[in-house]
Amino acid sequence: MTHLEFDLPRPPKLKKDTLRVIPLGGLGEVGRNMTVYEINGKLLVVDCGVLFPEESQPGVDLILPDINYLLNRLDDIVAVILTHGHEDHIGAVPYLLKRRPDIPLVGSQLTLALVEAKLAEHRIKPYTLTVEENMVEAFGPYECEFVAVNHSIPDALAVFIRTKAGKVLHTGDFKMDQLPLDGRLTDLRHFARLGEEGIDLFLPDSTNAEVPGFTPTEKNIGGVLSQVFRDAPRRIIVASFSSHVHRVQQVLDAAHERGRKVVLVGRSMVRNMTIAEKLGYLNVPEGILVDLKKIDNYRPEEIVMMCTGSQGEPMAALSRMANGDHKIQIEQDDTVVLASSLIPGNENSVFRVINGLMKLGANVVHKGNAKVHVSGHAAAGELLYCYNILKPKNVMPVHGEIRHLIANAELAIETGIDPEGVLVCEDGAVVDLVDGKARVVGAVPNEYVYVDGRSVGEVTEDDLKDRRILGEEGFISIVTVIDRDTKRVVTGPDVHARGVAEDDSVFDDITPKITAALEDALHMAPEKIHTTHQLQQIVRRTIGSWVARRLRRKPMIIPVVVDTPTEED
Repeated sequence: MTHLEFDLPRPPKLKKDTLRVIPLGGLGEVGRNMTVYEINGKLLVVDCGVLFPEESQPGVDLILPDINYLLNRLDDIVAVILTHGHEDHIGAVPYLLKRRPDIPLVGSQLTLALVEAKLAEHRIKPYTLTVEENMVEAFGPYECEFVAVNHSIPDALAVFIRTKAGKVLHTGDFKMDQLPLDGRLTDLRHFARLGEEGIDLFLPDSTNAEVPGFTPTEKNIGGVLSQVFRDAPRRIIVASFSSHVHRVQQVLDAAHERGRKVVLVGRSMVRNMTIAEKLGYLNVPEGILVDLKKIDNYRPEEIVMMCTGSQGEPMAALSRMANGDHKIQIEQDDTVVLASSLIPGNENSVFRVINGLMKLGANVVHKGNAKVHVSGHAAAGELLYCYNILKPKNVMPVHGEIRHLIANAELAIETGIDPEGVLVCEDGAVVDLVDGKARVVGAVPNEYVYVDGRSVGEVTEDDLKDRRILGEEGFISIVTVIDRDTKRVVTGPDVHARGVAEDDSVFDDITPKITAALEDALHMAPEKIHTTHQLQQIVRRTIGSWVARRLRRKPMIIPVVVDTPTEED
């Protein structure tokens, strides 16, 4: 197995008829999935998604793939293929198309409908090509064949890419649910035919590679939801991803069975389910949906609300309900169902929401105490089936944290794949495929690109460090006015703090020491006269060491030293 390497060199110039594969996201994290293929000067992109921020990234709305590698070559992109409609695979499309709006988008009917609605909010009208399973389309030097796969959203597709350098199967997210709600199976017969043709490089979903056995079927959830709805004494609030059509269908069915009305809460939930119903992917019983504005016309035991926020996102509906700042107020004996699994990194946020809801008197049902969700990703047993059916020459696991990628790689080796052809890579790694052999040849710079309000890519890691310090350690400002002629401090130091101590009077002990340190510096020999910046650093060091020793804190310190104007001024 080829493991992660650090400090990889820039890749060499790409040779003719060699296929280059560059993951720009999705390797080392669960999100921002994006892979670039290049051969003979033309680029093909598979997926373009976002990553949702963790608590260590305060103020950040979204994290995008680093597309700097593409910026000077946008005209070389022949298409962007979208495997399915989840945010971690389509959410960054608007930010790419702002650079070149006419890049062709290729995907299934539902996938393109969801991304077109998203692009409309950015005032971008894309060029799209709708494809279905078994279709074959050419995009420049790439011949792409599409394969039906089952996932937690309808209409997901894997893509088989034929090039002069070899053949690649990119699964996107998938599992092998044998009793899917929509009857659409992962097409293992199609996989087998591709395996017979020969697969030089396999890029499989890794999210559940550590989970033994098989992912349970979605049909198991329906009966559990029905029982939860039967036993709920008052309102029911179900939180899920806004694109989880299958889960919304099960909620609609359970509500219809129990004679309840359903309210869709949240703009993205309303938009996506409207699209799914219009295209026939969601069967909505007549008269079951009720507008949020009319909710007061019904008794609590007649209502089910379907909302976003299952991952504890701060601005999502459920989090705001838990905090008491949503128009829907949680009341005693309401039942809240979190119908999703935890994305790694979101555990603390979700548990905080659960605690907030229970504090308000809600009964909270989640994956930890009831079978209200199954994963949309293939477990180890399903991945082993794929390796044995496909028998690929080389494997590069994608979509997962490092532990998931390594677990997937180990499964590949167990089935007899040459360890030399099993590549565990990180975002930015460059893999070349030639003569049936895949190898890592270098890396391109790859950073997180943060979306913060209207700014894209302007927030840096240093900015986030400052935000963390402000949030965790507090803030101190010290303003001092000096007179260089008299070499004295004439005003201050005035210390103001936030989030450091209960009262600014705690700093009375240190202000004389700041004054003494400044005046000592001002009385130094002329050739050692300090600049204003140097004096500010003296203030920073003096109060910083005192606060660390006395208060056991390391706050952000902003020293301001002002010179009084001289007569010449």
